[in-house]
Amino acid sequence: AAGELEPPVRVPLWGRVFSKFFPWVWMAVIVLPLTGYWMIYTVWGGFAALPVHGHIMNGLGLIMIAVYLHLWFAPYKRFRAALIDGNIPAAGANLNQIRILVTANLVIGLANSVIGSTGRYW
Repeated sequence: AAGELEPPVRVPLWGRVFSKFFPWVWMAVIVLPLTGYWMIYTVWGGFAALPVHGHIMNGLGLIMIAVYLHLWFAPYKRFRAALIDGNIPAAGANLNQIRILVTANLVIGLANSVIGSTGRYW
């Protein structure tokens, strides 16, 4: 629905959405690895006994964190700066990069969920 709005309205709207969304992502970036590593050490006794799907999930999780950190410190940082400066075209260009990275993380996260829920049956 936001795609039908003109850029001078749409881009600041996304800025407000991101200001509410990204704190939740930061919380997930902290809580999910902590609980995952807690499970690795309490359930399996460490990485040596971890099943293959656990190693895959860990690797994909680290990739997702790296993608998010890049998103936060590169396109989102530029997006916020452009928005503050009123440079809507530059903010819009960074918004497109943010969308690509969020989509990539969504796909990786969905794959991680499938691996986590089916891995014990491999």
